[in-house]
Amino acid sequence: VQLQASGGGLAQTGGSLRLSCAASGRTFRSYVMGWFRQAPGKEREFVAAISWSGSSTYYGDSVKGRFTISRNAAKNTVYLQMNSLQPEDTAVYYCAADYSGSVYVKSSYEYDYWGQGTQVTVSS
Repeated sequence: VQLQASGGGLAQTGGSLRLSCAASGRTFRSYVMGWFRQAPGKEREFVAAISWSGSSTYYGDSVKGRFTISRNAAKNTVYLQMNSLQPEDTAVYYCAADYSGSVYVKSSYEYDYWGQGTQVTVSS
């Protein structure tokens, strides 16, 4: 089971980036997919989650209204569209999968599989 995150990079304040997370090794039909981020010296923070059907989503307060999570089940891929980026969004972003979990669980300990992380840097 592998999760491969991509799409990170450098953006200016107010800019946009889209992250992708491709899953391989099994079908993630029953998995909640989530995004977390971790800035230097800080704890890992919940960003967003989406149900296996895509019908339910949940966002952390700091990104609500700016970020959108989506998934393409046929491609086993989940996306994170990040708009109106701010310097405080700078972090390593991780995608994760939680078998039969809930989108409303923010704890990283509930997630079973993790990608390698992709760096997002927002310049002021």
